[in-house]
Amino acid sequence: MCGIIGYSGHRPAVPLLLEGLHRLEYRGYDSSGVAFMQAGRLQVVKAAGKLSALEEKLEENAYMLATAGMGHTRWATHGLPVEKNAHPHLSQDKSIAIIHNGIIENFQELKDELAALGHSFLSDTDTEVLAHLIGEERKRAPSLREAFARALCRAHGAYAVVMMAQEEPGVVYAARMSAPLLMGVGVGECFVASDIPAFLPYTREVVFLEDGELARIE
Repeated sequence: MCGIIGYSGHRPAVPLLLEGLHRLEYRGYDSSGVAFMQAGRLQVVKAAGKLSALEEKLEENAYMLATAGMGHTRWATHGLPVEKNAHPHLSQDKSIAIIHNGIIENFQELKDELAALGHSFLSDTDTEVLAHLIGEERKRAPSLREAFARALCRAHGAYAVVMMAQEEPGVVYAARMSAPLLMGVGVGECFVASDIPAFLPYTREVVFLEDGELARIE
């Protein structure tokens, strides 16, 4: 099981993400990572091993101004437990980042299709394929939300996905299909997570996403 947390609100996001990931450690993991908006660009920091390795890397980054972000702890399914396979994963143009729990059953078919269009991949994961697919759909879709929905319609399997994109700073998208994902609603802030303990110190108002639902929080 992977741990997922996303946040959009008024507080510094990265400390909240790390706190939430620590609260999800019981789910087991072999790598971790976070994504956040800084100076109008997506920043991704990830590490193999314990969360302490990620925290050490984050000490070298200026992130305190970020008020939206997402974090992930990974238990390897596709690909070895190494840094390149840790989440978040980026689209081909690095403008979209996603984290994911579950298995995309038709990822190889999608990967072959994208490779034929000129996409190159940095990891061995099904998640990176989905990130690239969203980016490809964005070329034709009228909105980021529509591109997200179209890509998910093409992904077969169980998933909980959280997404951020440079074109919508401060916005976090989430969707699920047969994998746990829920929202925590606070005053001027919103969380999305794979389990309630991730955000319990900050809100007790919980919204459970249903299969096929897509949420946009800001």
